[in-house]
Amino acid sequence: MNLHKYVSGKKVLNQNAHHLMQNGAAFHVHYWGAVPEHYDTTLHKHSFLEICYVIDGKGTYLENECEYALHKDIIFFSRPEVLHQIRSKEGLALVYVAFELIESESSEEWINMIDIVKRCQQTVMESGEDTAANLLWKALLMESIKSQNSFFKSMLANLSASLIISLLQMFAPQANGQVNISENSSSLLAQAKLFIKDNLANDLKLSHVANHLHISGRHLSRIFVSELGINFSKFVQKERMKRAATLLKTTDLSIKDIARETGFMDVHYFTRVFTDTMREPPGRFRTLYMDSEKIIYTDE
Repeated sequence: MNLHKYVSGKKVLNQNAHHLMQNGAAFHVHYWGAVPEHYDTTLHKHSFLEICYVIDGKGTYLENECEYALHKDIIFFSRPEVLHQIRSKEGLALVYVAFELIESESSEEWINMIDIVKRCQQTVMESGEDTAANLLWKALLMESIKSQNSFFKSMLANLSASLIISLLQMFAPQANGQVNISENSSSLLAQAKLFIKDNLANDLKLSHVANHLHISGRHLSRIFVSELGINFSKFVQKERMKRAATLLKTTDLSIKDIARETGFMDVHYFTRVFTDTMREPPGRFRTLYMDSEKIIYTDE
């Protein structure tokens, strides 16, 4: 792969792929790098994780007085607070990403996994061209230089998060079971969302939904924040407003009945919340949109 072709994608990634969320993990990316000719660095350390992939060339990686040979398809990572150095006389074609886990937005399983990665002793690994991490990195570089469309940022974010997770799995194979737990969080979130949408007329407390899923309220709260970026109460209110908007536009139910259908026993409180959310009171909203072909509410 000719890295010169993809250097411009580095800037795009730094602009669009710096806060990533997937499978119960939230990552802050400090920087993405793509250097066609990477030579010597000074001996230094970071407060975060940095993972590098050698596209081509030869060199050496020094860490804790150990020296490792670098060549095509080597992936290596620098642990936080560990002195390290890259050396190359002929220049390395190198891509890299520096990041850290946002613990306040991530599950306990991911916090534990990162701790395992930080203690990993094998920090240099040879990786075949058809491994998931290599293919994801190449796909990310290819997408980064394409013309931007409405799905561009979402595509980059998803690929970036998948790449980081794949890289972490390489250096913490014993933590794969913990990643599976994180994946189960996505399944739990899907079940929670279905339960909420099917029971909007009822009192939807965090503890009620958590009990239905046989998990703790704290665990469910973490899942909503880590995977959706909003808390449980915010999600429930948004779903109530979506349902209310649809009922106003597609039925002749009274506002009082719609309030009850969406979990509001007090019609005045429903009116206040709806007005704050939609910037129009329910009655006027119905008048404006009753004859509209647009029957799906969006909060954009």
